[in-house]
Amino acid sequence: MKYLHTMVRVNDLDASLRFYVDILGLVEVRRVDYEAGRFTLVFLSAPDDVKDGIEIDSPLIELTHNWDTESLNSGRNFGHLAFRVKDIYETCAKIAAAGVKINRPPRDGRMAFIKSPDNISIELLQEGEALPSMEPWASLPNEGSW
Repeated sequence: MKYLHTMVRVNDLDASLRFYVDILGLVEVRRVDYEAGRFTLVFLSAPDDVKDGIEIDSPLIELTHNWDTESLNSGRNFGHLAFRVKDIYETCAKIAAAGVKINRPPRDGRMAFIKSPDNISIELLQEGEALPSMEPWASLPNEGSW
């Protein structure tokens, strides 16, 4: 058995792609429109899992966009996505500068949580050992749920 992907339903595909690709840095590796079923699937990969524009055999995120209006109230019931990052502080600073709230700041130099436009919790974990605690992150409180 092999883990293939995590599917996340999204309301606004453009907003979700801005978040996952432009802000978080994932790479779109495949897109399929199913006209008869009225939905689009977009598969995303972590940048370290793409070599020469081709995805390496690794798990993907599948964004599912139903063309007809649908109410997606809370992604929390599904859990969260998790990504390992090279520098938790640099990553969170970039994400915050793009206007995304850091719900659980990386006070410990190891872990942070943010949310997608569809309220999906995303965990960011420092690669290797935790970084030394530093401001402003060490003093920031949690905001909302994560």
